[in-house]
Amino acid sequence: MADPYPSTSGRRVRIFQVATGNVGTEMIGRIQRHPDLELVGLHCYTADKIGRDAGEIVGIDPIGLVATGTIEEIIDAAPDCVTFHGVWPDFELYERVLEAGIDIVTTADQVTGHHRDKNHPLPDGRVPTEVLEAACQRGGSTFYGTGMNPGLAQVLSIVHTSDVADIEKVTCIESVDVSCHHSVDTWVNCGFGAPADDPEQLRKLELGTTVFGDGVHLMADALGLELDSVDFEGELGACTEDVDLGWFRLPKGSVGGAAFRYVGKVGGVPRVVLGLEWQMTPKTEPSWDVKGCYITQIDGDPIVYSKHMIIPRPGTPFDADAFAAIGMTVTGMPALNAIRAVVEARPGLITSADLPLRAFGGRFRA
Repeated sequence: MADPYPSTSGRRVRIFQVATGNVGTEMIGRIQRHPDLELVGLHCYTADKIGRDAGEIVGIDPIGLVATGTIEEIIDAAPDCVTFHGVWPDFELYERVLEAGIDIVTTADQVTGHHRDKNHPLPDGRVPTEVLEAACQRGGSTFYGTGMNPGLAQVLSIVHTSDVADIEKVTCIESVDVSCHHSVDTWVNCGFGAPADDPEQLRKLELGTTVFGDGVHLMADALGLELDSVDFEGELGACTEDVDLGWFRLPKGSVGGAAFRYVGKVGGVPRVVLGLEWQMTPKTEPSWDVKGCYITQIDGDPIVYSKHMIIPRPGTPFDADAFAAIGMTVTGMPALNAIRAVVEARPGLITSADLPLRAFGGRFRA
């Protein structure tokens, strides 16, 4: 069989990671054990991390790589690919890295770019996807975003349609307890902890989660469906008492849970739905019976119903820390596993619909 990865045949792909937040911290260790990848650098934004060993920063043994803090140091290292795990995009970094001929794979708020173009034009008025595409073409590089957990949900949903003859509707729901995801900035950005009776909070949730709308666009594209609209629908759960999670306080009456969805419609009829049930605490009104899994349903002929559960491996404690680590793993690994395929892909912005099946495959331990 012809080598599907000719440009990196016989060697590991050289990776320069950006950021060591929740996802980035988990990925340092995962890259170290990944048979395809070699970590050659770490870029950090906070001064107290720069100059320290990457392993020390993330709480593992030293690995012999010192964190740097400038884009020039990324470019000088000449990696094959940058993995960007910041919560929010850094378009200055993106543009300069891409035009230097270095590919980027990111978990930060990017799947198709629809929502960033609509809601987040750059300060100088430029359109984000146009900026990225132009930088890719100048450098002959590729940009791929998995968009946090939508990167998993959308691929699952597409695969589940493979044995359906006549599709009527595709639904994927992420139904999870999110109290183990210790990212205060993320939840404040989505309105959690703020008064649930404030009419602005539902809009805040929409603005903080619009990347999930990108997931609907991607699924429709992969399924050959042209959507008329992607609409947001949602409901907030107000805390029935003060709740102290240790890392985040939720006053009585504040947002402690939410059920919302992005609905792709054709002729006013829902066709592709990406729904989320997020519970920070069960002490809300209304509350939701979260299932701790992804639920996929394909209405058509035949009907497909599937639950995708992710649990700690044997020997790992069933505690909040273990499930927090799993959350970061399933966010980051779809990006890491796809890197070889991204390096071989055409220059420009690509999505999961552009990648081969092998891009979504995990790896056996050596």
